[in-house]
Amino acid sequence: MTNPRDTARSPRPFGRTLCAMVTPFTEAGALDLDGTRRLAARLVAEGCDGLVLNGTTGESPTTSDAEKAELIAAVREAVGDRVPLVAGVGTADTLHTVELARAAEKAGADGVLVVSPYYSRPPQDALEAHFLEVADAGGLPVMLYDIPGRTGTRIEPETLIRLAAHPRIVAVKDCSYDFLGSQKVLARTDLAYYAGCDEHILALYAAGAAGCVSTVANVVPAPVAAILDAFDAGDTARATERQLRATPLIEAMTAAGLPGTVTSKALLGALGLPSGPVRAPLRPAGREAADGLRAVYEELVAA
Repeated sequence: MTNPRDTARSPRPFGRTLCAMVTPFTEAGALDLDGTRRLAARLVAEGCDGLVLNGTTGESPTTSDAEKAELIAAVREAVGDRVPLVAGVGTADTLHTVELARAAEKAGADGVLVVSPYYSRPPQDALEAHFLEVADAGGLPVMLYDIPGRTGTRIEPETLIRLAAHPRIVAVKDCSYDFLGSQKVLARTDLAYYAGCDEHILALYAAGAAGCVSTVANVVPAPVAAILDAFDAGDTARATERQLRATPLIEAMTAAGLPGTVTSKALLGALGLPSGPVRAPLRPAGREAADGLRAVYEELVAA
């Protein structure tokens, strides 16, 4: 694995096909470190060249700081130095975010994912100061996470352009649903963009993105990687076919009313793979929803 710290300004500082990995729990609700190792190893074996841990898909709002560090260490043990590990550290509190970033570095992460502080909706100057304080506090490269639908605050393109001047702010996970704004930043900076919405993987990649941070890859890592493989091979028609073939599962897992954590764990559990329950306030998928997810999954893998 190329060390992201040594190539922070490379076109793909954290890999190309990243999975926003779920956090497996035991049936009693404790952290399942053995399941975590097995799931991480499977994802890497089937096409993921980077993993994002302790993100929202990993139930970061309901895992403790100690559990977050344990998870990073367990995944590092499972995958070694084969792929970069990016640790979600974003909270609504700047000082807590700094603490988590330092802890992630100590636990073995290669980079940190920092979301906009949620609920408080800071103005752009305060948002910029927040990101700069986190980037200044540690030695890891930073991926900013722009998801205004969850946080209530957009990282405006001009703010991203200014933040790109910081040597450790190297990437963006883009869930802005502002394709024009994303292209403006791509055109004016060397920030590595990663599609954070599975339906945008091919479109953003074709516009110059570095790759994706995929929720759907928890279940189907190889078909997600295949979209980008085809584009890299110059077969844009095949890439389009693969993106469209995955669309029903993408919709079922991320846009049909249930959070991606819930749908990912429902499918992983149905396939006998590490997942376990979700933590409250999330609730597991009901039987009807789980059966529907399984049917869409079977259709994709049979194609």
